[in-house]
Amino acid sequence: MNYMILIPIAIYIIFTPIVGFFLEGYDRVVSSRLQRRQGPPFLQPVYDLIKLFEKQAIVVNNLETALVLGFTIFTIFSGCIFFAGGDILLVFFAFSLADMFLVLAASSANSPYSSLGSQREFVQMMAYEPMTLLTAIGFYMVCGSFNVSDIINQDVPAIIRTPGVFLGYCFILIIKLRKSPFDLSTSHHAHQEMVKGLTQDIAGNVLGILELGEIYEEVFLMAIVALFFVTKNPMSYVVGIVAALVVFFIMIVIDNVFPRVKWSNMLWITWGVTLSLAGSNFLILTMLKMAGI
Repeated sequence: MNYMILIPIAIYIIFTPIVGFFLEGYDRVVSSRLQRRQGPPFLQPVYDLIKLFEKQAIVVNNLETALVLGFTIFTIFSGCIFFAGGDILLVFFAFSLADMFLVLAASSANSPYSSLGSQREFVQMMAYEPMTLLTAIGFYMVCGSFNVSDIINQDVPAIIRTPGVFLGYCFILIIKLRKSPFDLSTSHHAHQEMVKGLTQDIAGNVLGILELGEIYEEVFLMAIVALFFVTKNPMSYVVGIVAALVVFFIMIVIDNVFPRVKWSNMLWITWGVTLSLAGSNFLILTMLKMAGI
């Protein structure tokens, strides 16, 4: 057994909350400035999570707690496989399973808000899952392997040959990060007509576990963005981090500019973007391979 792979896994588990809190604080500060208000302090996400863990667990049923734990565990597990250089296809499958745990947790509450939120979350999964699969296939087409360790060991970054796949993946990030106009199942803001929808009946330290899982999820999603730019050149890691921060800033701006759309519009828009960007990218890659380029 290669025990060296335990080092990036340990780094991911320990330092991801720090990075996640930085992203969450950055999100809140930028959003407040865009809305011309003072807003919360930069460390407010840390204070919120500590306060949640100090509260008593108030659950509708014990199944809800187990399912929330399943969401957080499988989210962390997905990141561990990714940072250990494992199969990115397996990473996305485990990540999808984590989302299913969240949908089931909301469904188990037997509340109209939670039920509607879980239904919308399932529709959102139908919208973005094809693009996540195509993202993995895109890496395979340019690198000849699904392993993250092989993808980052290339001479040329994947973004050079997969710009359409990259843009398609960035588009579904709007859904995954629960940003407007696609924050249909739940929202980080107060404009949701279902109140909190998906997480309406999750409270106390159970909600803290869920929030912690979302922090790991956010960092993992941005790491995929950086993967498009990382090569065997150590400086490419800096480029990847900068690219991830730029994409995250764009997500914040979009969240504060665009109004929420209906679920049917989200579905067709996302599928249209997936087919047009990723589909055209795959067509060009196929033509290049046939031409021996």
